[in-house]
Amino acid sequence: MDVQHQPVFVGGGGEDARDPQRLRLDFGNRHGLIAGATGTGKTITMQILAEEFSNAGVPVFLTDIKGDCSGMSMPGTPRDGLERRAASIGLQDYGYRESPVIFWDFFGEHGHPVHATIAEVGPLLLSRMLDLTEAQEGVINVAFRISDDEGLPILDLKDLRAMLAFLGENQREISQTYGNVSTQSIGAIQRKLLVLENQGAAQFFSEPALELADLMRLAPDGRGTISILHAERLMRTPQLYATFLLWLLSQLFETLPEVGNPEKPVLVFFFDESHLLFNGAPRALVEKVERVARLIRSKGVGVYFVTQNPDDVPDTVLGQLGNRIQHALRAFTARDQQALRRAAQTYRPNPRFDIAEAIRDAGVGEAVTSFLEDKGNPGMAERTLIRPPRSLIGPIEEGQRQMLMLRSPVAGKYERMVDSDSAHEMLARRAEAAAREAEAALQATEAGKEREFNSARRYEPAARSAPRSRAPAARRGDTAVDVFAKSMARQLGTRSGQALVRGVLGGLLRGR
Repeated sequence: MDVQHQPVFVGGGGEDARDPQRLRLDFGNRHGLIAGATGTGKTITMQILAEEFSNAGVPVFLTDIKGDCSGMSMPGTPRDGLERRAASIGLQDYGYRESPVIFWDFFGEHGHPVHATIAEVGPLLLSRMLDLTEAQEGVINVAFRISDDEGLPILDLKDLRAMLAFLGENQREISQTYGNVSTQSIGAIQRKLLVLENQGAAQFFSEPALELADLMRLAPDGRGTISILHAERLMRTPQLYATFLLWLLSQLFETLPEVGNPEKPVLVFFFDESHLLFNGAPRALVEKVERVARLIRSKGVGVYFVTQNPDDVPDTVLGQLGNRIQHALRAFTARDQQALRRAAQTYRPNPRFDIAEAIRDAGVGEAVTSFLEDKGNPGMAERTLIRPPRSLIGPIEEGQRQMLMLRSPVAGKYERMVDSDSAHEMLARRAEAAAREAEAALQATEAGKEREFNSARRYEPAARSAPRSRAPAARRGDTAVDVFAKSMARQLGTRSGQALVRGVLGGLLRGR
């Protein structure tokens, strides 16, 4: 059998731990679950699966919550315990080897920056990220609709702010066409955008946007590249983390062609702390995840959720996960015991042991596994000793990371942000043009008043035509509107002046 089409060797099972437990590559896109309490070995299991998929020529994307996965870029350090485990499960060709890795970081600190435009994220995920009310989400939808209708691209946060300001200045007219837009909702959204910006979202919502092809690279030796997203800081803003992951899945779903049932996946995702995708999520968002999980496998993409408890994943999504690795669950409370029983019930029974007891008593690096068999049927549950990884366990030094980033195939591609011509710039130009027209009209009005004044003087009696200082009188005669318009014109070119002009000349903006 071609080495690239061999099953993924997960570990040894059976009574003597010599029965190989394998995940078939042609079922690798049927998704999976890696669950277990903290410290039971979930991260190592994710590491060995990523290694094996990579060796089979399948690109991998995984999130690194604690920085531990960076060790995959270096060969492992010989340890007696690892070699004993390899021997005990019959792993004959065990050795130490690094994997081809590309480091990514949402904030550009420990990896190449990850960018996306607000237009790509869309109103639903953006509303989820901002935790908006139904009325506020409606305002966001109106902003996106006007962006499409008026050709005003919303690419970054300042574009979105400019669109919201436009809605506020033209609230009455827009409400008549698109539905109610309240200033209270606009203000609340602006405040939440400020909080999001303080969390570092301004760097994410920018260009150049991430190209999906860079997540689907193959190394020169034919192995799949493992893209590791450093998510330690990102985890402090779980809504941002969840929205990014959902955006990535949505982009893949909309971009990749249908491939049916391929011999091996075209890409595999591992989402650590995946419960953050669902905590407090509205029903519409859960339905979106369910739909993507159900349909994206026909695009050749496998999604593996890594979490502490299977209960963290909604049943509608859990039912889509055919390959399962369940590490130990602790049953200290009545609620824990119920969760343990529910987890055991999702496995095909094995008459040789009680599944609930096996899950409860599993040691570190041990698990109850079940993988899809012929025709996609769930395999019988089996106690399994997880195989040791070939790459380094634990993090690497920051200097080593930086050297790898300099040699990365995407080095320098995303580090420099681009500010394209979009809604903010377009609305600013409209405001400036409208202000110039207003200034020209004001000057024409003043010229007309001057002509009328001169014409009237020619017909005044001589006794009433004594010399007097016209200029001061003219200034004393300026109306409040004249004074305000002149002041407004002098403020052009400044941020405050542009905002002021947009407020006063909203009607002119709409007409251009």
